[in-house]
This record gives sequence, structure tokens and C-alpha cells, in this order.
Amino acid sequence: MRTRTSPLLLQGWRILRPGGTRFQHASASCRPISKLLIANRGEIACRVVRTARKMGMRTVAVYSEPDKNSMHVTLADEAFHIGSAASQESYLRGDKILDVVRRSGAQAVHPGYGFLSENVEFAEQCAQEGIIFVGPPATAIRDMGIKSTSKMIMSEASVPVIGGYHGANQSDGHLRQEAEKIGFPVMIKAVRGGGGKGMRIAMKPEEFEAQLESARREAIKSFGDDVMLIEKFVQRPRHVEVQVFGDHHGNYVYLFERDCSVQRRHQKIIEEAPAPGLTWDIRRSIGEAAVRAARAVGYVGAGTVEFILDSSHNFYFMEMNTRLQVEHPISEMITNTDLVEWQLRVAAGEPLPLLQDEIKLSGHSFEARIYAEDPKGDFLPGAGPLKHLSTPLPSQHVRIDTGVREGDEVSVHYDPMIAKLVVWGHDRAHALNSLTACLAHYNIVGLNTNVNFLMSLASHPSFVAGDVSTDFIPDHYNELFPDKKPSQQLFCQTALALILEEEQEGVRAIAASQDPTSPFNPRTIPRINHVFSRTINLKCENADESVQVEYLGSGKYHMTVNGTSFDVKGSLVCNNNVRQLTAYIDGCVSRSHIVLEDRDIHVFTQNGGWRLSVPAPKFEMEIGKAAGVTGGAVAPMPGVVEKVFVTPGQTVEAGDPLVVIIAMKMEYVIKAASPGVVEKVLFSQGDNVAKNTPLVKMKETAEN
Repeated sequence: MRTRTSPLLLQGWRILRPGGTRFQHASASCRPISKLLIANRGEIACRVVRTARKMGMRTVAVYSEPDKNSMHVTLADEAFHIGSAASQESYLRGDKILDVVRRSGAQAVHPGYGFLSENVEFAEQCAQEGIIFVGPPATAIRDMGIKSTSKMIMSEASVPVIGGYHGANQSDGHLRQEAEKIGFPVMIKAVRGGGGKGMRIAMKPEEFEAQLESARREAIKSFGDDVMLIEKFVQRPRHVEVQVFGDHHGNYVYLFERDCSVQRRHQKIIEEAPAPGLTWDIRRSIGEAAVRAARAVGYVGAGTVEFILDSSHNFYFMEMNTRLQVEHPISEMITNTDLVEWQLRVAAGEPLPLLQDEIKLSGHSFEARIYAEDPKGDFLPGAGPLKHLSTPLPSQHVRIDTGVREGDEVSVHYDPMIAKLVVWGHDRAHALNSLTACLAHYNIVGLNTNVNFLMSLASHPSFVAGDVSTDFIPDHYNELFPDKKPSQQLFCQTALALILEEEQEGVRAIAASQDPTSPFNPRTIPRINHVFSRTINLKCENADESVQVEYLGSGKYHMTVNGTSFDVKGSLVCNNNVRQLTAYIDGCVSRSHIVLEDRDIHVFTQNGGWRLSVPAPKFEMEIGKAAGVTGGAVAPMPGVVEKVFVTPGQTVEAGDPLVVIIAMKMEYVIKAASPGVVEKVLFSQGDNVAKNTPLVKMKETAEN
């Protein structure tokens, strides 16, 4: 256990409403919270700690083995170890969480989102032991967690729903018949699903069985339940969700809506509030429908009612998330509220701080999720150390929610989100300009991220116009992933940075040697009538360039790239291992951040980041050359082997599944790239594998 100095305890709360009217809880129903346990990790744990501390509460963190030095552990007043890396042995162990509650003396548990936040049994156990669960009653979690039940309740509450099959007959044949009745395309969804887990789309009949099996497999892994429902899939829908709140006194409000349409792998990547293009009548209608949904299940606390919005702005209930959402900060931004504070006050028995007519919508807000992933590689998640991390400066209108610092590692065991960048503006255009500017200042070295992709997405004309849908990325794939080549000016900037860094290294070396007569000292004897020239070879993705440099003296250079010449000068200022480069190229000024890492040069510009490198000498390449593995399959990211489909001697065709691996809570099926015969299976179920590790060795055969 780790402890540190306690903040002041919160003895009692009273809420001052506009106009001087006071809400004051009745002593019989109020249960003040002086110590709060956060049953989560990462950025949400840090975010809850900060609000709890603002309210005078002491906080208790829990952590798994790889999280022992994490930010949320450092921020909390106390921290308890609860198990190994696997979530099933730590963050999903309700018995361990409750044991820490007893040992720490906490009166309440905030589950964050994910993990135990929508676990009925855990909420019931808290209630049985007299522990405040900062969330809705277990009955609401149960009713909304089972999608077939929730659809029925919503229909009875006059909330529009999409028809589908939610029955008990779960045989493959019957589900297939129901899908054919509904008509393809259909969505196959785990009844206990959420966050895109256990959800697949079958666009045509011949895809149905494979998608059903995959959805079931992932549902068992994520929820321990493989019961499925089938629904009509609305093409090009918008995903619009409403933030609702209820209290123990029968008060309900909505805090307007968020548009979360832009997604990959059925998971949100960028969100905004309010939803663009909605009239006030539609905004009010969808908000009131969400309140009817919350009232129908006796909801208490923060919840989100998710809707599908079609091209005619008709909306249909999709599901209710009975917890705080990842994207809740944008609702806070447009309503000037702290929803975690609301959660804690309501959990303690207080009425809602504001009633519906007191909640005002102000401005516009965006949230961009910064992930460790490879957008060009089908958004495969990544893991690894954050060797360099610099962010835009937080302010009243710029917020960064994160659970990591420079030097931390993004773990293979958990979600690969690095941070949430949240901005506010007076209107949508102003907020979007702020978002793109802030993204340019998010500089990360050590692993692949989606920052460049987010910049491309946020500046796409259709996104700027608010023309969004859940198909946005596939519909605009070519524009979002252009065959973008580095400019000649970028090579000049990089060469200039290397030259200036060499000169500064020389100055530092002379100063350290205290030898002012050194011939390498740039302040010794000037060269007369002499032009020094050199070639700097650089590599950037698939582009190799040679920069011919002529030293003209007085800090000026003449550079030639692929036959085009430029006059170049500039300065390089080092600040905490980050070089600030100001380059004048043919009179045009550009500023960028430079991070040097071995032979790599990371250049962060206003248009995104680039990684260039100085090729290794030939003798180093020969020494470092390793024998490659040909044929078979390799792990596209670090993960855990979930299932092996093949055995030695088996003949496979191109496209046949070989191995399933689980990484960052997602399932990936690795298929044969070409026909062949399996020679050796290199890993078994449950084994951990690193990125690019060979999984199956095959002898390829010629296609017929």
C-alpha cells in the first residue's frame, strides 16, 4: 500500500442554484463521501482523482503489476496492488476491489468506464455491503445491458427502436433465418456488448456464419456471454448520443447530444458536441426521448442513450451505456459542468445541481482520441515506450485528459489510448480550427500514433462541412490516406537541423575540452575563398533523397534536392531535448520541432509529423542483417494467441484463417497470404507474442 498526505475531508455539501435557491439534502438520505476508491486505471482514474480532490475527498487507487508506476497510482492518496497484468486477474476482480474497499475504509467506489462499470454482480455486491456504487442501480444496468430487454423497455416508453430479432433461439440456422427475414445487410451484436465488442456486420448471406462465429468468440472473451441479437443495418447512419442524468429524488435532465459518427473498428475516434446540422426541435426531441429512456429504468447518475440517426434525421434507440462515457468532456465543455462532481453528489444522495431549463448550451467542443496505433495498417493497435511526449498547452478552452507521461509505456494488456485532446470554441468553425492547431503541437516519439491521421480527418472538406456518418473513413479513404510524399523543403529542413546540431556539438566539445586553439573550433581561422560541400543522404518512408549542401559562410547554405536548388539558413534552439528549428528556405520561414533518436530525425511541422533517417553505413547493415522468415504468418502487433486453426501437414488456401490473436481487447484473425502446407505451428493458445513474431511456418505452393 502507498499513502501520502490526505486532503481535507468533505463533511457536507449544499448546492447554491442561480437566483439564491438552495438545494439541501435531507440528512436521512445523504451519505457524505470522505474517501473514494477508483476501480479503474489510466486517464479516467486520473480524471476522477482530480475532481474528488477538488471536492475534498481522499482517493484510493488500485493497480495491476505493469501499472505500479502509473500516473493514477502517483496521483491518488493511497494505492493497492490487486494482481497481474491480465484484467481478469486484476481490474475485473470484484472480490479484490471490495477487499481494498474494506482495508482502506473507502465509503464509495467509482468504476470509471469499462472493466466493472456495467457489471451487475459488482453493483449488487456493493449495495449488499453498504458501499456506495457511483453509478445506477443494478436493475438499470441489468435491463440496459441485455439488448433484447432494453429494446422492449424503450418501445414501451415510446422511444423509437429499430426492429430485429432478440429471441432465445440462438441456433445458427435460426439466426440465419431471422437475418434473411430482416434482409441484408444485418448487424450481429452481442446482447451484453458495448464499445464495438462482439459486433459484426454481414453485408450478404454468404458472410453470415463466419461473422456470427467471430462475434460470439469475441463476446465470450469480453463479456462471458455469447447470446446474439440481429438487427437491420442502417447504411451511412450517424451515431448521436445524449448525456442524461438522474438522481434519487426523481429528477431527470439531458445535457444535449454528442455526434460520435467518425469511427474505426466500430470504436469512436473523434467526437463533437453538439451534433452538427440538428434543428432545435430535433435536439429537444432526441433529448426528451433520452430522458424517457432513463426514467423508464429508474436511472440514477450519469448515463448515455445512444441513437442511430438516418439521413432524414429520424432517430432510433441503439443502446444505453449505464456509466460515464469516454467522450463526456465535450458535454462538460458546452454546459460548463463537471459531470464527475455531479456523479459524486448524486451518489451521496443530493438532488441534481441544475434542472433542465437551467442547463444552457454554449459554443462547440471536439474531442480527439490520441491512440498508439497504425492508421495505415488498418488501425492495428501498438504498444511501447513514450520516448518523447510534448503536448499543446492546456488552458480554459484546451483540455488534455491522460494517464501517461513521457517515459511511460503503453501496455499491450490494455486500451492503447494515450490521451484525449478536448477543445472548445464559440462556434464549430472556431473549435475545429483550435483542434487542428492543437493536434499539430501533439508530438510523440517511440511508437506509431494516429495524430497525423486526425489532422487529415479534421481538415477534410466533408468533415469541415459537418457531413459525417459511421462510414466516413471508408467513404473518404483515398483522401484520408493520400500517397503523400515528403517535400523537397522537408529534406532541406532536416539537413539544416543536422548541420546546426553538428555545429552545436562541436561548440560543446570545444567548451568541454577548454582548448580554444582546436582546429575544429568554428571561431578560429575563417576559410578564405573556399566553399565546403558535402552530401547528406536521407530516407523518409519509401523516399530516398541526397541533399547536396554547399557552405556559403555566415550561416548560409545552398542546398540541392533532386535537381532543385534552395538558399537556406536558420537557427536551432535546444529546450529539454526538443530542438526548435527556424528555417528560411528561399525567403520562406518555417518552424518545426526536431527530436533526434539514434539515426532517426523526427520533424514535427504544422502539417504533421515525419520520421526521416540517416541510412546506416554499409558495414553496419551487413553486420545487422538477420535471416528472414519466408512463408507463413507473423503477428501484426503484440498480443496473446487466442486460437490456432491449423496443424503441421495441413494444406491451406489463400485467405484461410491460421491464428487468432487478442491485442488491446480486440480480436484479429491472421490469414494465409497464399496457398501452402503448414510445416510448423510456433505458438500455442495463451502464449504472448511480440510484433512481427513468426506464428506459423509454411511451405508455399503454386496457385492453380
